[in-house]
Amino acid sequence: MSQPGFPGHITTSTVYSSTRVNTSIRWDPSYIQTLPGVLKIVQIVCSFIGFICIEASGLASHTRGGFFNFVALVAVLFTGILLIFYLLHIIEKTFRIPWLMVEFAFCAIWAFGFFAVSIMAATYGSDAYLVAAFFGFCCMVAYAFDAFLKYSALKRGEIAQGERTAQKQTNVTDVY
Repeated sequence: MSQPGFPGHITTSTVYSSTRVNTSIRWDPSYIQTLPGVLKIVQIVCSFIGFICIEASGLASHTRGGFFNFVALVAVLFTGILLIFYLLHIIEKTFRIPWLMVEFAFCAIWAFGFFAVSIMAATYGSDAYLVAAFFGFCCMVAYAFDAFLKYSALKRGEIAQGERTAQKQTNVTDVY
């Protein structure tokens, strides 16, 4: 008995995909209850607490503190804007923008950034810097996990918000 793809058989595959989105802007707080929503909240809160620790230390003008605060503030702003976009379904309205790729790149870069600034803060020797480093490492883990989730979603061909369904139809034709 021949296997599909062997001589005597022609195998054709057709993939059908459809994207279903609602392009109206609307408030949807249920996003906060999803894993990506919880990760965004954790990222914002930990980044902001780390920023406050550096600022309250009295040593915020040190170069290490400046680097940490830059990474933390950009994280709070970018992630906060993304969270608002998801809550208002602006991501779904602009589904043609590769949001998963944008988020994957940002999360991967910021995971590395938090790793670097957290090590610098941890080796400074100030208690406030140590606490900031702890929250920085928490951010690193959250951003790395989020990057992994975005990468996995990209590999599966998903979109950031809305639905994309794909169906695969395989036909085998005997040729003699």
